[in-house]
Amino acid sequence: MKLKGILPALITPFDKDENIDFDALAKIIEKQLADGVHGFAVLGTSGEYYAMNHEERAQVLKFVKEQVNGRVPLIAGTNAPSTREVIELTKTAKEIGYDTVLLSAPFYALPSNEELIAHFHKVLDAVDVELVLYNYPIRSGVDVGLEIMEEFKDNERVIAIKESSGSLLRALDINARFSGKIDLSCGSDDQALDFFLWGATSWICGPANFLAPQVVRFYNAFEAGDILEAKRIIEGLFPVMACLEESKFIQKLKYGAELAGVPGGECRAPLLPLTDAEKADMRAAFAIAQAI
Repeated sequence: MKLKGILPALITPFDKDENIDFDALAKIIEKQLADGVHGFAVLGTSGEYYAMNHEERAQVLKFVKEQVNGRVPLIAGTNAPSTREVIELTKTAKEIGYDTVLLSAPFYALPSNEELIAHFHKVLDAVDVELVLYNYPIRSGVDVGLEIMEEFKDNERVIAIKESSGSLLRALDINARFSGKIDLSCGSDDQALDFFLWGATSWICGPANFLAPQVVRFYNAFEAGDILEAKRIIEGLFPVMACLEESKFIQKLKYGAELAGVPGGECRAPLLPLTDAEKADMRAAFAIAQAI
């Protein structure tokens, strides 16, 4: 797979009883496809994968695979706390039909670089998939850093890294050292323009769950060489991005979907619903984005 374009980090809607709402998920997928997205990352952070058991995650992967039906590429998140469980989940994803997986460092374990390198090698040895590395230290507790990338730069099955550290300098380093070997994917939403200017080929994007028209227009403008238009669109999205980053990121993605006309559903505990004040802030930011 060549990781390219806008790939929403797909949310997973739950009903009032915290069951997966597959009807809502179908509507979310179809809305984003109609808005022109280029693929989906399934069961990442925005998809609340950590709140599901193995069977539920398999159900979501299978449902999305069948709903999309080959129209765009798919990436499966198969993260877990241990290498053994990651391999098990990755085998399940492969059996369902996913050829590419998204993997961060196993959370809670805080592995060293040596342990992380061994972890990724074991997954690749066990399952014939392509790998998108995922650096999100605020969630996993450790960096998937340059030393790990150096180890895998000549491995054709390690195709990209979603960089979500929040450091633009890291994105510059990745492009300078690994361009042509490991593609750079934007995982820091408020830095998207900078990422593309410095060589990113894709944006695995939480806000695309409800701002796909604007995000796709941004990408199309950038690809056409209209940097000023791309800048104008991104500037208009800054208020909603700031609102997302203040607190309750996933809840706001789901409320944003509702504002965009599709059911975002509930979150699973321990995540709590938005307050009326938080919803009002989100509506105000969304209105600005809609006016772009």
